[in-house]
Amino acid sequence: MKKYLAEMVGTMVLVLMGCGTAVSLNCGVDVASVVGTSMAFGLAVVAMAYAIGGISGCHINPAITFGCLLSGRMNAKDALLYMIFQAIGAFIGSGVLYLLVQQVGAEGTTTGANACANGPVAALIVEIILTFVFVLVVLGTTDEKKGAGNLAGLAIGLSLILIHLVGIHYTGTSVNPARSLAPAVFEGGEALAQLWAFIVGPFIGAAAAAGVWKLVSSEEAENE
Repeated sequence: MKKYLAEMVGTMVLVLMGCGTAVSLNCGVDVASVVGTSMAFGLAVVAMAYAIGGISGCHINPAITFGCLLSGRMNAKDALLYMIFQAIGAFIGSGVLYLLVQQVGAEGTTTGANACANGPVAALIVEIILTFVFVLVVLGTTDEKKGAGNLAGLAIGLSLILIHLVGIHYTGTSVNPARSLAPAVFEGGEALAQLWAFIVGPFIGAAAAAGVWKLVSSEEAENE
């Protein structure tokens, strides 16, 4: 049970800190807000990696959990419970953020929800590509034999910063179904209408990353 609760807390912190920064900076097209929001998500992952990584592995993202499941690193029961508790954590984080924003009367988005100005199909494509890169980094850096060891959390957090720097202009960047689900429910409107792309895309990207990692990390590939 501890690892599920750890995933809940970790996802809550990720959503609260990352989306909270996006709301505070009114993240748009200006360089400062894009960089600030990107760093917030990446640093939240780094912090949680070293806080709960030893307990649950710090997935705090259903796409990562899905990639680990397809890679044979966890069983279906754990994967399902991880995703459920990640979603719960995301709703807690979004709820706290929503209440905070309502208290101070901030304008604009209230939860840091994702929405793509070019439509859900464009969002789907971008999220597939970015999640593929992100989950591939996670699988590679956390591999027991070939991974980065204690530096894995830092590498993953830095890669998430990079991915946000690339993706914010196009989709607001999610690469995390839980991170999109809860804010969209609170936000409603366009964010909720486009939510499917921010759930389907990351899962497709994660599946592709798991397939590629199994291919390149297999003993047969090493011997070629």
